[in-house]
Amino acid sequence: MIITVFLLLATSCLFVWYLVAKESSHALRVYFLDVGQGDAIFIETPNGNQILIDGGPSNGKVVKELSKIMPFYDRSIDLVMASHPHADHIGGLNEIFKRYKISLVVDSGVDYKTAEYEAYQKNIKDEGANWIGAQRGMILKLDKEVYLDVLLPVKTNPGLSPHDGMLVLRMRSPDGAVFFSGDMEAPLEKYLVILSGNITSEILKVGHHGSKTSTSDELLGAIKPEYAVISVGKDNKYGHPGKEVLKRLSDFDIETFRTDESGTVKIFFDKEGLHIF
Repeated sequence: MIITVFLLLATSCLFVWYLVAKESSHALRVYFLDVGQGDAIFIETPNGNQILIDGGPSNGKVVKELSKIMPFYDRSIDLVMASHPHADHIGGLNEIFKRYKISLVVDSGVDYKTAEYEAYQKNIKDEGANWIGAQRGMILKLDKEVYLDVLLPVKTNPGLSPHDGMLVLRMRSPDGAVFFSGDMEAPLEKYLVILSGNITSEILKVGHHGSKTSTSDELLGAIKPEYAVISVGKDNKYGHPGKEVLKRLSDFDIETFRTDESGTVKIFFDKEGLHIF
């Protein structure tokens, strides 16, 4: 009798979780992962396509955070993107290649002579993943009505510095848009604003972990975000986010979330609107 009751309860719980999972699968989900001082953003579309933009530093946190989101049996990611080859963005990607099967890699194409970047390039080759060098005008279709626009670099150029060749993206869907700025700094922001048309987005991934060299008035005025997310490590040695950036965000009346304070920041877009927590 006790065993029967236990099985009934277990079955009921599984059924409830199935319904929750089924309902949430209709949402476009974006997770700004808590990886310390670095960037890592995981996207899952309504049809289940999975995208990882950057992987944070090589501290094991990106794998740990993904294990909280992805089912234990899911060992594949459809698309991996690297905004630029600095260690706090690609270090964790080398750990991702060891755990997940990767179908496609897109990055800025900037060449960089570091051990982390050389390992990253070797992992792409060993994985047998397709590789594309990003350039402005590319549009990646992530789902039926979900698109990822490449805003920068203007063209793939291995000779650019990592920040000048930054991969900058805007994801758009019928329910909202998210702007991914990588570590883009103010001069490149101003160039992009002049170059681009409509880049308004409900969500802004704040540039360079909240450094005072990024997130200019010009960019904020062009994007007009309702919410901003800062991917930053607690008590980091750089003093990020800068007080100047926090003031600018406040002056533009933008509600701000920080991974050093909130942990992984979750954003869901569905037919009922935008949910951030």
